[in-house]
Amino acid sequence: MRRSAHALTGIFFRTRSTLLKAYLDEAGINLDALRHAVEQQTLPQIAWLAERLVSQIEAITRETATWSLREWDSASPGLARWQRKRVKHQEFERRLLEMTEERKARLAQVTGFTEQQVLHREIEAFEGRLARCRHALEKIERVLARLTR
Repeated sequence: MRRSAHALTGIFFRTRSTLLKAYLDEAGINLDALRHAVEQQTLPQIAWLAERLVSQIEAITRETATWSLREWDSASPGLARWQRKRVKHQEFERRLLEMTEERKARLAQVTGFTEQQVLHREIEAFEGRLARCRHALEKIERVLARLTR
């Protein structure tokens, strides 16, 4: 999992990686060092390592707590977000096609003039929505093509 460029760097960690795993690994190393210091009963080192480890865990906790917020605040949505948009629009397209076909089937069976008019209007509305949906899908596909080059 990637993290923001500055949130964890600084006084709590030595690593400058952009991957959360590197920060977790460093905290794990400090935990091992704390265990060793406890075995050796070196009190100043125990106190320093325990304090550092608590600070690191708090920093990681704060960082992970903001992930969901950061996803929506992101100025440039990532590949996964555009892929979700594509799936959502493909589902809209499928449903609009179903509704259009259902109205056309009903239109073929209806004999009353007013019912035919209503169904024609509904079909036109669905076809307009379908055209807009397909246009949006084309835009999404172009964005995805740019992002995956």
